[in-house]
Amino acid sequence: MSTSTKFSEDIVPLSDMKVNPGRVVNQVDKTHRPVLLTNRGRGVAVVQSLKDYETENEERAFLRGVVQGLMDLEEGREMNLAEVKKQLKLG
Repeated sequence: MSTSTKFSEDIVPLSDMKVNPGRVVNQVDKTHRPVLLTNRGRGVAVVQSLKDYETENEERAFLRGVVQGLMDLEEGREMNLAEVKKQLKLG
């Protein structure tokens, strides 16, 4: 997963990305840290390896499911196994 940001390496002007995009792509793949692209000193985009992006999306989806499940329990929206089987017509 991503390690802590190194501001000296992980902030790249958009003009540098235009000149040498391969360097930035190789950097994010090697370091597993996203790179912030800037234009006139303002952040405009983030470059991240596809593998890291997919992993983070899966983790976010899992955590959203856990939080939703906890909220359902808190609000009394729960079923026992027999009710689930009946609703799914499994037995």
